Amino acid sequence: MSEEIKNVAEEPQVEAPVAEETPKAAKKQALNASVAPEEFDWDAFENEGVAEDNKAETLAAYEQTLSKVTENEVVEGVVTSINKREVVVNIGAKSEGVISAPEFRYNPDLKVGDKVEVLVESAEDKKGQLIISHKKARQLKSWDMVNAAYESGEVVKGYVKTRTKGGMIVDVFGIEAFLPGSQIDIKPIRDYDVFVDTTMDFKIVKINQEFKNVVVSHKALLEAEQEVKRAELISKLEKGQVLEGVVKNITNYGVFVDLGGVDGLIHITDLSWGRISHPEEVVALDQKINVVVLDFNEQQKRIALGLKQLTAHPWEALSADLKVGDTVKGKVVAVADYGAFVEVEPGVEGLVHVSEMSWSPRLHSAQEFLKMGDEVEAQILTLDREARKMSLGIKQLTVNPWDSIREKYPVGSQHKATVRNITNFGVFAELEDGVEGLIHISDLSWNKIKHPSEMVQSGDVIDVVILDFDENSHKLSLGHKQLTPNPWDEIEAKYPVGTVVDATVATANDKNVTVTFADGTEASAFVREMVKEDGKAAVAGETLPVKVIDLRRSTRSIRVSHLRTYQEAKAARETAEVESAKKAIKKVQTSVEKTTLGDISALAALKDKLAKGE
Repeated sequence: MSEEIKNVAEEPQVEAPVAEETPKAAKKQALNASVAPEEFDWDAFENEGVAEDNKAETLAAYEQTLSKVTENEVVEGVVTSINKREVVVNIGAKSEGVISAPEFRYNPDLKVGDKVEVLVESAEDKKGQLIISHKKARQLKSWDMVNAAYESGEVVKGYVKTRTKGGMIVDVFGIEAFLPGSQIDIKPIRDYDVFVDTTMDFKIVKINQEFKNVVVSHKALLEAEQEVKRAELISKLEKGQVLEGVVKNITNYGVFVDLGGVDGLIHITDLSWGRISHPEEVVALDQKINVVVLDFNEQQKRIALGLKQLTAHPWEALSADLKVGDTVKGKVVAVADYGAFVEVEPGVEGLVHVSEMSWSPRLHSAQEFLKMGDEVEAQILTLDREARKMSLGIKQLTVNPWDSIREKYPVGSQHKATVRNITNFGVFAELEDGVEGLIHISDLSWNKIKHPSEMVQSGDVIDVVILDFDENSHKLSLGHKQLTPNPWDEIEAKYPVGTVVDATVATANDKNVTVTFADGTEASAFVREMVKEDGKAAVAGETLPVKVIDLRRSTRSIRVSHLRTYQEAKAARETAEVESAKKAIKKVQTSVEKTTLGDISALAALKDKLAKGE
């Protein structure tokens, strides 16, 4: 049985070559032949039964259905498939190309059927796959596209890749462009990161051909759109019109309000009838408010808005019973050198001039009396409802001390006063609030001083005596030296002119020499008056006798001289010698006149005796 099966299985292999004489049979015979794989004719096998002419026609027809693909050429293809990772594009070649999806992230609206440009990198790789790139195709044409868009002002799409210093990096036609932070939006941007990984419309605003730098702006598109809306809105605007808007931006000088694509400005002075230091005290960002149109300029496209104008002016609501002389209370809302503004009611202010703050005649600064936020009480001095002006006074609520000045501070009375101000010519001292007097520099000390600061400092409390009054101008003359004895009374008695006293040289210069007496009294002398008897000049520290040659109370000065001490002594001696000689001569003359002839004979006899030794 097994042999029969074996014979049946082997039988076709023996008889097949004989039974079949067709090319197919020959091919089968070749398959059974022992032929090396590399020498096997596959074309002959695949083209079995096809005539050579038909084969050529078929290949030609097939080739006509395919596009001729040239490497490094940019061609147009059709998107046939899209997923999160890849985009399949058919360019009419034998196979379709696959492109990474991130190359199309600049165009989130890409869909199947869209035509795109690609660069053929390789018609066929080792695996027989077509290699194409959309990014490289864009890069080849991107610079031309960027320049064309810049020249035409065309709106381009760009993908915001990342945030950088001062702005964002945007992919436009495959080129990295810079988007400044100020060009992202019309309104200030608080968070730049919300724009990363988004696609936006841009306008190319600047190109640097040398460095291939591109600057884009999204704000420019918004501004262009806003200009259209603004022109339309302004054409319909009327002064006094009330509109609704949203607070878009707050600055130190005012508030920008979005009126629906168009901005208007509320100046800080038009926010409130009352005085405010910053707009944030009245409005907040993103707040919806009603505003009134105050003015607009069609050429400059500016709209001035007001908020306070929607409420009645506070002066119109001011009580009709309020009059000059009434006392009001308020808060200090502004302080200047010349005065302070007090808000007596919201939006109603009065000025307290510095001269109305105190009865003192001395010119003060308002900051010495009041500061911001102080609650004060004042009297209405003037009230002009039409001009909406009011002047106030604080000192009027206190007694004027000058009304009874003579009774309280009679001439010659002594008091204590506080030094408030020091000038070159004297000191202003305050006896009480509103009562000040001047101590002239000549009334500060009996001794000569160059500046009052040598005697007192601001804030010192000193004793004074009332010297004189000027009630009309509220002026008071004070004295300080008058409370002590005049040292010149003692000096004049102790050192009258002609007195010689020892003095020590304190200082010496080319013209003058200052000396000091033993009790500390100072005097001065000209250099020539201090030359010593040996011809040398006196030097500091040297003690010499000096003579008082001048004493002046008015200038409180003493002039002395050392030269005169020895010159006058010498002159006195010479005078005495002359007088003595004159007396001797006179005596001789008198004696000669009384001599007689007998006297002469007696004298001659006496001479002889003397000669003889008798």
